Amino acid sequence: MDYVIAAFDIGKTNKKIILFDENLKVLTSSYSSFPTLKRGNLEVEDIEGIEQWIINSLSAYSGEYPIKVISISTHGAAFVGTGENGRPSLPVVSYTNEPGNSFHDEFYKLAGKPEELQIITATPGFGALLNIAKGIYFLKKTLPCSFAKTRSLLFYPQYFGYFLTGEIAADYTYAGCHSYLWDFHKRQWSEVAEKLEILKKLPTMVVKPSAVLGRLRPGIVSETGLSKDTIVTAGIHDSNASLLPYIIKQKQRGDFVLNSTGTWCVVMHPMDEVYFSEEELGKVVFYNLSALGQPVKTAIFTGGLEHDAYMKIVQDINNTKNLPPYDKEAYQKVMEEKRLFILPGILKGSGQFPDSKPRVYENKRCIPYPDIESGRTLPEFFKDPVTARAVLNISLAVQTEIAFKRAGIQKDTAVYTEGGFRKNSGYNLLVSSAFPGSCMFLSDIKEAAAFGAALTGKAAYEKKELEETENSFEIETQPVEKAHFPGMDSYRDAFLELTARES
Repeated sequence: MDYVIAAFDIGKTNKKIILFDENLKVLTSSYSSFPTLKRGNLEVEDIEGIEQWIINSLSAYSGEYPIKVISISTHGAAFVGTGENGRPSLPVVSYTNEPGNSFHDEFYKLAGKPEELQIITATPGFGALLNIAKGIYFLKKTLPCSFAKTRSLLFYPQYFGYFLTGEIAADYTYAGCHSYLWDFHKRQWSEVAEKLEILKKLPTMVVKPSAVLGRLRPGIVSETGLSKDTIVTAGIHDSNASLLPYIIKQKQRGDFVLNSTGTWCVVMHPMDEVYFSEEELGKVVFYNLSALGQPVKTAIFTGGLEHDAYMKIVQDINNTKNLPPYDKEAYQKVMEEKRLFILPGILKGSGQFPDSKPRVYENKRCIPYPDIESGRTLPEFFKDPVTARAVLNISLAVQTEIAFKRAGIQKDTAVYTEGGFRKNSGYNLLVSSAFPGSCMFLSDIKEAAAFGAALTGKAAYEKKELEETENSFEIETQPVEKAHFPGMDSYRDAFLELTARES
């Protein structure tokens, strides 16, 4: 074995280290969870706990495997402010914090009109702190003294790279991920960064994710037992890491949409240019920058979050841990009767229906999600797990259909679904059937974000361009059949009408 890549996948709650050999085969892995912490009224990331986990993980494997390269992917919308001593000078605020409407209004008064910013930065206006520029502005307002002592503002993957190497940079997949900080047309920091007066705190180098950020600091070498020559790549945004294998194989596969499913369902469609129609301005549709620097039209919603939240309630009511199987008759009945609906969205302002309040309709009776979550009022149909999951999957399928359309899907665009919903047969059948002209496949790439990070590590260590790794792996797929649901169109129309109503 010539060398091993240690790929870190730092998700919102779950953190993973996966070791790959030079042929991109998984050797071993380990997982840990780090829930957010409370600091006053703020939810913050456990940055010190994650740092120690990284050290412990590398130490555990350094004696057994020849780890010569480390690559890191992380979830989006996170940053770390560091002070003169190199340590965090600000709390790492979770993007779930919601500072309120007046804060968002104040931000746009300073930064510019949302529609204009969407055109320039390819970024939509999210609720909470899902736009990094809002998170920065929030800390600048609430912790002015700490902010004044902050020397550098580092994106999440690059912070952990800095922790390991002491070197500072940004990568364009993270800079270009709904941050408001990257001008997609000028390919440089945006006017929002100027208006926030943070240009001197942002990295001067913006590099590709497979660039070598640096080698391990002496302190990390002594703590982990790794060689001082171990390289660390610049880091990559996790959705872009998941997309990377498909981008590399795009010449073989043609036009495609990747439906990456998990807590967030992220629909990504590689394009040639950045363009928004009038109808798309103000909607939750945006562009990422791929690891190859290609614009990727993207639409997202918290599909996994909604699925798990509702199914936990259903499971608790019925005293079971099992998920009910797909039953076409149950789905067909829900669509034909049009009396049961589960509407988005649990995370306010985040999905394809940002103004919709989460609620359930049962026989025209509206039940707000907070009442369901607290157990104060429970829908009767939640006592039937098969029906409840059918209603939920139809809701998720409608949200996916809208996301596909906003991401620019064409009649012959191939679709690849990966992640948590691969095993959700009802959902996949509904989505496949909604696009009769598109071939839909389930992808086999396990731990896709870590695998994408490993690809950047392989390219860096072997001094290759990412495209040159094309023959190093294959993407095995399984086709999804199609079915006819006569009531789907009318159910979708009723669903869309209800989402437009106030609860």
